[in-house]
Amino acid sequence: MTKNKKYSDEEIKELAIKAARLAENKKALDIKLLDLRKITSMTDYFIICTGEVEEHVKAIVKSVEKGLIKTDNFKAYHIEGYNNANWVVMDYFDFVVHIFKPESREYYNLEKLWGDAPEVQFA
Repeated sequence: MTKNKKYSDEEIKELAIKAARLAENKKALDIKLLDLRKITSMTDYFIICTGEVEEHVKAIVKSVEKGLIKTDNFKAYHIEGYNNANWVVMDYFDFVVHIFKPESREYYNLEKLWGDAPEVQFA
């Protein structure tokens, strides 16, 4: 996968951290920011978090989406799963934001699947 040439590695990391903080601002639960750069060429970072109910998941999505556009004019290439809001995937190409309802997060268990990825501290 080709990287986004407009942004440096450090800028992408900062945008991923900003996305995690925007999720945190909407009270997302158990936020994990995983560094995948040495594991896969698919993307650099995963942000994984939980919203308690459908409305909470959607509020987190809107916070991340609008926050990154407002501050950095950085738009998702694709957002999938918003209508049923069990697992919303926000693809920013160099990082991906996964927002789950609790039962979906437990079922798919991305943290275990990507267990070799180091966690980035963002708080």
